[in-house]
Amino acid sequence: MKLSTLDKFNEIVIQMHDNPDADAVGSGYGLYRYFKDKGKNVRLIYGGINKITKSNILLMIKEMEIPVEYVTSPIKPELLITVDCQYGEGNVTHFDGENIAMIDHHNTGKHSDDMAEIRNNIVSCSTIIFDMLRSEGYDVNKDINISTALYYGLFMDSNELSEMRHPIEMDMIEYLSINKMLLNRLTHSNFTLQELETAGIAMIRYSYDEKKRLSVIKSNPCDPNILGLVGDLILQVDSIDVCIIFNECNEGYKLSLRSCVPEVSASEMAEYLTRGVGNGGGHLNKAGGFISKSQFVQNYDDMSIEAYLFSRVEEYYDTYNVIYAKDGIDDLEGFGVYEKKPNIYGYVRTTDIFKEGTECNVRTLEGDMFVRASEEIYLMIGYFGEIYPIEKGAFEKKYEIIPGGYEKSYDYSPSVRAIRDNKIYELMPYANRCKSRGGAKICAKMIDKPTKVFSKWDYETYMHGDKGDYLCYTYDDEHDIYIVKGDVFKYTYEKV
Repeated sequence: MKLSTLDKFNEIVIQMHDNPDADAVGSGYGLYRYFKDKGKNVRLIYGGINKITKSNILLMIKEMEIPVEYVTSPIKPELLITVDCQYGEGNVTHFDGENIAMIDHHNTGKHSDDMAEIRNNIVSCSTIIFDMLRSEGYDVNKDINISTALYYGLFMDSNELSEMRHPIEMDMIEYLSINKMLLNRLTHSNFTLQELETAGIAMIRYSYDEKKRLSVIKSNPCDPNILGLVGDLILQVDSIDVCIIFNECNEGYKLSLRSCVPEVSASEMAEYLTRGVGNGGGHLNKAGGFISKSQFVQNYDDMSIEAYLFSRVEEYYDTYNVIYAKDGIDDLEGFGVYEKKPNIYGYVRTTDIFKEGTECNVRTLEGDMFVRASEEIYLMIGYFGEIYPIEKGAFEKKYEIIPGGYEKSYDYSPSVRAIRDNKIYELMPYANRCKSRGGAKICAKMIDKPTKVFSKWDYETYMHGDKGDYLCYTYDDEHDIYIVKGDVFKYTYEKV
């Protein structure tokens, strides 16, 4: 999406997520100034049950003269843009808009479209705004408040620039002219003395589950961003992989979650803990949530919040199995032998689209998967538009090439994203036809419990299968393990 495609709107509201952090404010302000300079009627707002109290954010807003508004009453602008968040997510207060646009760097499963710019390969939303402004020829250095706000957003979301991973981020820190004195003040304004005491008391009141390497911590009332800072500190303990920090607020309980292991998605756990009693979400490593007191009492009567959290955490860990392809499958009981039906499928050689070695994100039905383009790697396109990688040798054993292109329409067109430039490539223009050979076998069984599979393609993210889906492995390779959705499996395979 180009910012100029939004120039047709005159009444614009830019919404940050609840409890805005530096990246939300920085990216929101950059966007605000762009539209303000275009003569638009524009506002920068946030909602939620808490007003900003975090000292560094208040200092940022004051010193950079950022016109942030806290809004609790209904609005319905001509255009509502969510920034550093996505419309409908649990950490975003619902406001109506005649048109909705989104700019974000969190992975919630959405690809970009004409009214959305989602780049989950970028560490901060401020970087995305910087790049979009630069693409429009907008000089972010014309006002040092704009450039410093964007820089501080990246600075905070990249752990003080230590987690940058994209060339655009490098370009950004070299290009921006900033107020170094103000940045120094902001860096040393994360805690008030009272918040330091609150954080210290919280950390010595921790509860710990040695088996799960998980800590649950209750904090005294404080700005929600302090919960996240405590979580970041706790996660540096060598025996803790996951932590949940919570406190009581006026209408319920605010949660902050951190995870440093791929098996536990912070966003997934936040959604699970708040299901039916509130809302939660975020991304793989960091997430937040809110539990409503009224809904909690209605559902759990006199149970304490601590007992509830420990109970739900126990249930969460029991809700799924984890399988690592590199380790194989321990119990092969119940697996049957299946053969692929002689249907027509599509395939794409990765090097027909990308240069050798290009890192790509493949969005499968079962989750995102990382692959590197190579003469030895193909992408299969199934009947329902599902895509998955396959090695050339395995492809030649299982499929017979049929001359001609593969033409089929899908509700969701198969695509792959190049990680370096974040460009989306449609697969169908490059697709060729093939047919399953007889005798290409797999072993499979229907799963009766949600399962996370770390495939041989990607050990950092998992394929997710629900009850009724199939756990599969190649007949002659017990380490080629993957998930196939139930409806896809029934159309594609038949029992031998």
